[in-house]
Amino acid sequence: MARDSATFERLDGSRYMPISEHGLIGDLRTAALVATDGTIDWYCCPRFDAPSVFASILDADKGGSFELAADVPTRTRQFYFPDTNVLITRFFAADGVAEIQDFMPVVDESREADRHRLIRRVICARGTLPFRARIAPRFGYGAERHTVQLEPGRAVFRAPSLALALTATVPIEGDGVDVQAHFKLLEGESAVFALDVASADVSPRGCPRVEAEEQFGATVRFWRQWLAHSRYHGRWREMVHRSALLLKLLTYAPTGAIVAAPTTSLPEQIAGERNWDYRYVWVRDAAFCLYAMLRLGFTSEAEAFMGFLSERGILRGAGPTGPLQIMYGIDGRSDLPEYELPHLEGYLGSAPVRVGNAATGQLQLDIYGALIDSVYLYDKWGQPISSGHWDEVGAVVDWLCDHWDQPDEGVWETRAGRRNFVYSRLMCWVALERAIRLANRRGLPADLLRWRRSRDAIYRQIMSRGWSAERGAFVQGLDDDVLDASLLMMPMAKFISPTDPKWLSTLDALGADLVSDSLVYRYDPVASPDGLRGDEGTFSICSFWYVEALARAGRLEEARLAFEKMLTYANHLGLFAEEIGRTGEQLGNFPQAFTHLSLISAAFNLDRALG
Repeated sequence: MARDSATFERLDGSRYMPISEHGLIGDLRTAALVATDGTIDWYCCPRFDAPSVFASILDADKGGSFELAADVPTRTRQFYFPDTNVLITRFFAADGVAEIQDFMPVVDESREADRHRLIRRVICARGTLPFRARIAPRFGYGAERHTVQLEPGRAVFRAPSLALALTATVPIEGDGVDVQAHFKLLEGESAVFALDVASADVSPRGCPRVEAEEQFGATVRFWRQWLAHSRYHGRWREMVHRSALLLKLLTYAPTGAIVAAPTTSLPEQIAGERNWDYRYVWVRDAAFCLYAMLRLGFTSEAEAFMGFLSERGILRGAGPTGPLQIMYGIDGRSDLPEYELPHLEGYLGSAPVRVGNAATGQLQLDIYGALIDSVYLYDKWGQPISSGHWDEVGAVVDWLCDHWDQPDEGVWETRAGRRNFVYSRLMCWVALERAIRLANRRGLPADLLRWRRSRDAIYRQIMSRGWSAERGAFVQGLDDDVLDASLLMMPMAKFISPTDPKWLSTLDALGADLVSDSLVYRYDPVASPDGLRGDEGTFSICSFWYVEALARAGRLEEARLAFEKMLTYANHLGLFAEEIGRTGEQLGNFPQAFTHLSLISAAFNLDRALG
């Protein structure tokens, strides 16, 4: 997929590109955002949650960037090399056509675990074009000073926390802080820039054209060999496979963790305060990712995440909110203190920029259902879980029997205090129901009488107090009348038949109150204050849930139209942020795993329903 970006102008005096005007590259340890004008606007090194090196997407002046572009007026188009995460940005000018190939080689963990390399290969395809480059790192989220040491064909940037070595096949010059290059390419000529971690543990090396060509080929082969395991051959193959490649890109290979997004503090509302750090492992998001990956036939990712849970003792936790907390670091750490970076202005002035996430201390009971459902599916479609895993699952379910009937902060992580959310009750029911199924299928030991008693009590509570006769719908909280899009999960979780009259009435009510041109709002913050100022866009995961709910209800024409409309809101590469604004702009952290896993699920189930 590609789109001409000549008509798109930078916002705020040409200082910021729209969030959607970016592609993502990565090496299963970290990732970088590359804008359609050839600038790397975001890069953390050496891992997803490390301090940024380039962060001009959060502060155009202080964040740092890696600019590389034709030095004449051009039109640009950007696309992924087919079936890979290698990004191509093409430049069309009066005198020639050229392209930048951006990629990060995926290294062998056993031999080069500390090697982190970002390669930018410029190739002139037709005519002749002049190019300019400016490499301006700003270490430690733009807070650390650094020095530059120039050598023939090489520059080393040194800051207190990190050193990076830039090698180039064209002459470079420095000003003590940044490095620049100006060069011209004739048809068939190329230039290579490579950025490597420089440390005592990693021997320095250049990146000549031949090596860049070899690493390009190896990177293409890696992604294509991985994608070849997909079992999806349906109508929306391109979008589904792009989503799968994105989910794989958000995997931290050393532990099997899956981050919610590779960025922090991209705003849910311009100039608003809803800016959060998503570079961590949300139990809910990762568990749903397992479902999407298993559906497509990728069992090794599910196995790696199960290893992440087991090896780091996550299911054996004993925190103040229960055995699980809602998120963890990519290395399994539980402490993720939240703080602000006041020296960064934020995307388009949308402060604050936050690092860490204070929601770790929240109680969100729905995560138990998401996780145990993924364990159930892994046992069914992947590998049978071990006796040790089952002991951990049983202990979690026993805890849930004693603690499901209490208020929590809910799936949307509201900061207005705890409430009795129906979705939290629903997913507690899922946890118990799937655990009972698993025990019965495998003949595993369990206190089934107690588990069934708790499961049935939750069901009766939802049907009596989670249903509003006045609204003719299931509602956000017990005994209230506010609608909530999270309840679109009710038939998908198999709590209720997708054609049950109560559910069909709920679906109609949600469609009337929360849906706008296939886009779905989470809830009405006026009717249900969430403790935060400002509005937000529509939530893309809810939009794909809506598609799936329509399909399961037999409303296939509506479902297909809503799905096709949703696809038009993707960016030129098929990527989605967390939200869609009023004029179709992407909002929130980008790209987001939650959205893409729900796209996979909606496509899979809509395909099956259409036959």
